[in-house]
Amino acid sequence: MNVRFPFEIDHLGRVASTADHDEHVVELIEQTLFTNPGERVNRPTFGCGLLLLVFQSSNSQVAAATSTLIHAELQSWLGELINVVGVSTVSADSKLVITVEYIVLQTNTRHVAEFQRPE
Repeated sequence: MNVRFPFEIDHLGRVASTADHDEHVVELIEQTLFTNPGERVNRPTFGCGLLLLVFQSSNSQVAAATSTLIHAELQSWLGELINVVGVSTVSADSKLVITVEYIVLQTNTRHVAEFQRPE
């Protein structure tokens, strides 16, 4: 069962799920990106903690370090589902925009997904 993210209850009063595997993978990537380490009870090291980086200075070194962090965390936590091809980050004003290019291993299809969170 692919539990929908963010968690919700469906119209029948059950836990909502995602039928499409590719959509579920996007939801898993989003969870990994925007969960802070220590936020999950049984997985204290899970997550990238990107929401904390919104307030960092915006320069090429921070962008490169953030991209490397994202790539490593996604490969670590979702390596059985995806192969991360590339990650790019852009910090503009109070927004952090992350673009992830990946291959879903089950279907061997290439995808590009963009994630952002405002301040």
